[in-house]
Order: sequence, then structure tokens, then C-alpha cells
Amino acid sequence: MSAITTDAVHEASKPSTQTSTHARFEKSLPTLLSVIAGMVDLTGLVNFHLFTAHITGNLVMVSALLIRGSHVSKAQFLAIPVFVVAVAATWLIAKASGWHGPRLLRLLLVAQFLLIACVLIVSVITKPSTNPNALMGTIAAMIAVSAMACQFALLRLTMPVAPTTAVMTGNLTTTFLFLFDTSVHSQVLMMRDTEKLRGTAHLLIGFLVGCLLSAGAIAFLGHEWAWAVPVVASAMAMILS
Repeated sequence: MSAITTDAVHEASKPSTQTSTHARFEKSLPTLLSVIAGMVDLTGLVNFHLFTAHITGNLVMVSALLIRGSHVSKAQFLAIPVFVVAVAATWLIAKASGWHGPRLLRLLLVAQFLLIACVLIVSVITKPSTNPNALMGTIAAMIAVSAMACQFALLRLTMPVAPTTAVMTGNLTTTFLFLFDTSVHSQVLMMRDTEKLRGTAHLLIGFLVGCLLSAGAIAFLGHEWAWAVPVVASAMAMILS
């Protein structure tokens, strides 16, 4: 085979190789994102006393505090509207870029990384964990909420069939329904899809791993520097994309 023919075959094989690599990355990305969500949610809860990923949890928390006549922080009030604004901002960035597929995914992963890195910088400089209700504590909390809003939006915009990586209730339900169904030999109630079961199980494990890693980071690195752990994980997702 001539050198020209060899080069042509090599060039022709590149697109398929790149497509295969991207497909593998898309398959593993939700698990990595669930690890990041677990990290951000636990670190945010410990430092700011609100859920940065489970926004509906904040709605329940605020309602309960109001009923009891207890104090509700500015961050708890602002979490839901800020989340909606951040989702809208992510959509606007995607729309303005005109990109789709891998390029858009990479862009939004960069946005998520920058937001989590901003939380780390603000936390190290201002130490908001010492007074979560102060202005800088509220600002840091809202940046963390925006990072999770970006993660929710990037999945829906670039991987619409992927399960949620932050709210684990649905994934937990799906996992156990499949386990219950596959444990009996009579007529099943759900379609047996081992790939889907494996995917939701990976997300549950990933979220738990993220929580445990952040708990360890808070214990050994302190409240502020614990944000470095989700920053590193977010950088990994960005680089791998």
C-alpha cells in the first residue's frame, strides 16, 4: 500500500475514533457530574445552611421556617429565583454561541468550572462560613446555586435523555424498582433495561462518593478550602471534554 493510501486510510479513521471517544465520555460524564453535585450540595449545606443542588429542598425548608416563625436567611429566599435566572443565563449563553453537541457541552462545562472556582476564591478571601447570613456568604451561596443550575441546564441542552445528576430521588426509585422487578421470575412490571439500571446506580454511587469526599475535605482542609475538591473534579470534566 502506498504512503498516500496509508495516509488516506488514517485520516478516514479519525472521525470514527473521535466519535467513539466522545460517546464514551458522554456515557461516563453524568457519573462525574453526580460526584460534583454531591460535593457542591454537601459543602454548600455545611457552609451556607442551604441546599445548592436540591432547590425544592430549600422551598420546603423556607416554608417550614416560616410556619414556625423562625428566621429565614436571604440566601434561602434567593436560592429559587437565582436558580431560575442562572438556568436562563445558561440558555442564553448556549443560544448566543450557536453551538451544539460536543462544542456546546465543552462551553457549558467551562462555565460550571468558572462558577465553582469563583465560590472557592470568594470563600478563601472572605471566609463566609463564619457568618453565612452576611453579604459575602449570600453571594458565595448564590454562585454555588448558579453552578448547579448550569449543570442541570447543560444536561438538558446537550444530553436530553440523560438522567438527573443532582436530584437522586428519581434515580433511587428507578434503581430499586428495577431491582425488585429483576428479583422475581413472574411477569415484570417494568421493562428490564440493565443499561438504565446500571446508569442510575452509578449516579447514586457518584453522588454519595461526592458527599463523602467533601465531608473529608471539610474535616481536613477546612470549610473554605473544601471547595477546592469540586473545583478539581469540575476541571477534570472540562479537560476530558
